[in-house]
Amino acid sequence: MTALPLDHEALDMRRGACPALSTPMMTGDGLLARVALTDTITPAQLAELCRLARRHGSGMLDISARGNLQVRGLTETSAPLLDADVRALNLPLREGLAVETPPLAGMDDAEIADPCPLAEAIRQGARGIGGLAPKMAVVVDGRGRLRLSDLLADIRLTAVNSREWKLLLGGTEATGRVFNVLRETQAADAALDLLGRLASAGTRARGRDLGDGLPANEEPVFSGTGLVTAGTGAPASPFGLFALSDGLHAVGIGPAFGQAGAENLAALCTEAERLGIRSLKPTLDHSLLFFGARQACRALAVFAGRRGFVTSGTDPRSHIAACPGSPACSSARVATHDIAADAATQCADLLDGSFKLHVTGCPKGCAHPEPSALTLCGTSDGTSLIGQGKAADRPFASVAFADTNASLRRIADLVRAERRKGENSAACLARLGPERLAAAATPGRP
Repeated sequence: MTALPLDHEALDMRRGACPALSTPMMTGDGLLARVALTDTITPAQLAELCRLARRHGSGMLDISARGNLQVRGLTETSAPLLDADVRALNLPLREGLAVETPPLAGMDDAEIADPCPLAEAIRQGARGIGGLAPKMAVVVDGRGRLRLSDLLADIRLTAVNSREWKLLLGGTEATGRVFNVLRETQAADAALDLLGRLASAGTRARGRDLGDGLPANEEPVFSGTGLVTAGTGAPASPFGLFALSDGLHAVGIGPAFGQAGAENLAALCTEAERLGIRSLKPTLDHSLLFFGARQACRALAVFAGRRGFVTSGTDPRSHIAACPGSPACSSARVATHDIAADAATQCADLLDGSFKLHVTGCPKGCAHPEPSALTLCGTSDGTSLIGQGKAADRPFASVAFADTNASLRRIADLVRAERRKGENSAACLARLGPERLAAAATPGRP
């Protein structure tokens, strides 16, 4: 296969840009290419992707919050070669619109409905729709054990029962606007009609624009079978062991803060092959799900833990959303992974799973676009601390880079001292409020 030269007009560093295999994005450590998959691959295929990452890039790979593989450190010469070599592997690559389903879709006995047929109908119907925003995303969620509730989506379909789907526009499942409740036979057509409207409105139009004027996602919506409430429960962590249908099991494993060296990830794949595990998929929350026999999955988790991977939802590192940071990203002002690693060690009791500690190198906040109970954001003047907001929101305090982790430890000490019986960290942070958090983070301030 002949490698094509890069299209320089396609390279884009805007927050709204979306890197792809053939249109990589410039970052601080070179070009970044995304390998988006629509189905499982084998451990051997992921190991080959690791070898290609070493051959053509820096040897560092990311797993994004949405479960996409990203190869870092490419050059203008090597990026087209990676494109050609990856396509030669005949992987189930996603082309066009992102239509996402939960990682256990179709295999999860806890699902209200299997989302795969509906997602495939939307995927096929959208092939002829051009001019959508680069990050346009559709989520179809059968509401099993692993859900996509916290992922942003322009159009979201969630199962109400075995025959009906709730359609929401923009945001997460909690913040999206309810548009309608439809029978499955109507849901795909409705989603495609909305995508057509968005395409007509231009590449800046998003699902939230269609949702303007609709009521907030908190009122009952009328369905043919009665009233359906829009409430959601907290999705389970993807880390750990899951029993599936037909005796199959899955184990969730992830690199710390979503980034792994190719050699370490390839070793994990080699061990999975040795244990007889035949398939895997990158998935939500920067994780990988390996599918196989129960004992094989348990053994792989032990191996992964010894090599520094996250294997449990109780690991404090699984409750931190950290972007690559400096020097990997040219926009980043701080070494986010160093801050995050110290936080996981020194502030483990603060990271109780009730919120994601957001550690970002700049106010774009790529790793966690939604508000967080606590965000640490690098700026040109130091680290901003934001409560109950996004990275670009007004901080309650600002500290020198060198004082970042000390300030976080003082906040953790305050929460430990003030937490009421039965209260989680997120609720305690909200109750304490910006003034008390600022006083803890910056002692001796005027």
